[in-house]
Amino acid sequence: MRRFLLLILFVVMLPFVLPVLAQNEFDQHQFVTNTPRPVLFATNTPTGPTATPTVTSTSTDTPSPTATPTATFTPTNTPTNTPTPTDTPSPTPTPNGPFIYPQGVNPLTGLPYPNEEAMNRRNLIVKISNYPPVVRPQTGVNQADVVYELEAEGGVTRFAAIFRSNAPERVGSVRSARLADLHLIQMYNALLAYSGTSEPIQNIILDPENPYLYRAFSPLKGDNCENAGFCRDPRTDGVDFEHTLFLNTQRLYDLATQYNVNTGYQARGFAFSPNPDPSENIARDIYIEWYGQADARWQYDEESGHYLRWTDGVPHFDAADNTQLWTDNLVVIEVPHERRPDLFPPGSNFESLDIVLIGQGRAYVFRDGFWYQGYWRRANEDPGSALQLIYPGAPNPIMLKPGRTWVAVVRGLGNVTVSEELQDPTVSSSASR
Repeated sequence: MRRFLLLILFVVMLPFVLPVLAQNEFDQHQFVTNTPRPVLFATNTPTGPTATPTVTSTSTDTPSPTATPTATFTPTNTPTNTPTPTDTPSPTPTPNGPFIYPQGVNPLTGLPYPNEEAMNRRNLIVKISNYPPVVRPQTGVNQADVVYELEAEGGVTRFAAIFRSNAPERVGSVRSARLADLHLIQMYNALLAYSGTSEPIQNIILDPENPYLYRAFSPLKGDNCENAGFCRDPRTDGVDFEHTLFLNTQRLYDLATQYNVNTGYQARGFAFSPNPDPSENIARDIYIEWYGQADARWQYDEESGHYLRWTDGVPHFDAADNTQLWTDNLVVIEVPHERRPDLFPPGSNFESLDIVLIGQGRAYVFRDGFWYQGYWRRANEDPGSALQLIYPGAPNPIMLKPGRTWVAVVRGLGNVTVSEELQDPTVSSSASR
């Protein structure tokens, strides 16, 4: 009787027990088949023709004849798993500016650094005189990567030459700094070499809160010939004392290294391409005038691909190499020039001019005999945020020719005359004054 009752109970409970057992078996099965990761990896790896006979053969020793045609199936699968040639040559070329540059390329020129020393040293700005005419020819200008020509007091100009690729032993004559140089030293995250400056500007440089206090070098700060390379040239006959100071940039770099400020930071902004942007505007002659007191004429030389400079109607030479001043790119930018009488005591008969190199303004760019019109831009005052050149509308960069660039800073582009044909370089208004 007891067995009969147990049998009845088992029959009644059987529908409930079987699902539980089945679920347990299913769970165990799932766990076991998910565990061996190498097996899954191996099945995703092409195994070649050896896998084919196991599907069609009836014998574990010898593949059946039906395995032979399957060999033709294997090659047809192989190409589909092999990357096509179109996938191979796809590393995107590194842009050559305005923010990213290829490894080992100088952002000032778009060309490779000539050596490791140039790559490791800092941009160096040297202030160079351009007036009166007795200071010409200057020395070492053609070795600069970038030159800014800016108005000084009285409508005459002065050069701010930026060196990196070269470190000449003689540059000059070295002259005093201006407010615009305080923009440039930040723009190019640079060292600054100058002869002196007015007391208000020197006070700005010497401010302990100034980020470039220890990157500015001058005899006014006690830097001299022995330790910094600021040396007077006694051979300069008939030239006023203020025009006799020259700089050995190698010696100054050594001092900057001792001060732990000779770090090879980049300054970004220019963009380069060996091929000029399309343009229908031809420009072989560019004449720039500053208030009838100073001028510059640049003419395109097709043989060299350079723009050559005339000043006051005569060729403008560099005494270091006895060649005419030249550049690969000529850039003219229109920048606000603001009077700063607030820096001087009331009633002073002199003041400083602030050339405000921040924001945006109109620009002309000349390269390879072509003329481009757009804007210059300096978006912020961050160190190394240098001049950008962009087209109107979409801010696409105007591509410079890899090489040297000369930036002429003017109050208005009305001071610039552009010609398709070469003009007589001996004729200029400032030459007849």
